Amino acid sequence: MSLSFSYFAQNFNKKMEIFKEIEPLKKRLQELRSKGQTIGFVATMGALHQGHISLVERASQENDIVVVSIFVNPTQFNNKEDLEKYPRDLDADYSLLANNECDIVFSPSVEEIYPIPDTRQFELGSVSEVMEGKYRPGHFNGVCQIVSKLFAIINPNKAYFGQKDYQQIAVIRAMARKYMPEFLGEIISCPIKREADGLALSSRNVHLSPEQRQSALLISKTLFKAKEMSDNGENQKSIVSFIKKNISSDANLCLEYVEIVDKNTLLPITTTLKNKAVICITVYDGKTRLIDNILL
Repeated sequence: MSLSFSYFAQNFNKKMEIFKEIEPLKKRLQELRSKGQTIGFVATMGALHQGHISLVERASQENDIVVVSIFVNPTQFNNKEDLEKYPRDLDADYSLLANNECDIVFSPSVEEIYPIPDTRQFELGSVSEVMEGKYRPGHFNGVCQIVSKLFAIINPNKAYFGQKDYQQIAVIRAMARKYMPEFLGEIISCPIKREADGLALSSRNVHLSPEQRQSALLISKTLFKAKEMSDNGENQKSIVSFIKKNISSDANLCLEYVEIVDKNTLLPITTTLKNKAVICITVYDGKTRLIDNILL
């Protein structure tokens, strides 16, 4: 089924097409390709914010057509409660995209994406086993299931992902290299989009109370200071110690992990940090799990 909503076009000079089913979408994209048009793709789980829109804007600058998927993927949640409370507002997402250079939205049902259970297992080694892989077992396998499906359906020239999910991008690149040699699209990492006060934009931020929102600022402030320490020659041990102490100073925050790893392999750094490392951190702010990172 293909739908076009003209009433979203008040501030937009063209209609945005919305597809719910795979085959009509593939047919439409093939029509566009036959005209020589390039396709940029942004995969989302909805609850869109300016971080997502920054990806759409870049995709629009570098491609003729922008496709955005909206799909809360159940196979990447290892916590049923987290899946159930994930924010959803499809009408608001459509409206935001229609006014921000999106041409096509793909918002399928779970049954459309998974008519039968997806039992594929992706063996990607340490890149999927450390950090998030350790604390959220099965998460990255679910990410690979959905992204591989979306890549196969949309076959974009370029796919855009936010750097806030730093490890996820590394996993997707590894998955594409090993399991999708036919996929020739470019996987592009885009800078983290932050609020003016430094907080990394996240769909999960809506769950924060005003007090928790204030506490969350300590995460980015700590990372910025850690980068400054690294630039000044501080060693890894002292930087990690500073981060742990600083985060624990706020009663609303509970550090799950902080790791300084090689920016390519995601393995622990054993050499000098400068230009080679990324600090990845995950913190619970009340019951809301927040991730962030910073390149050194």
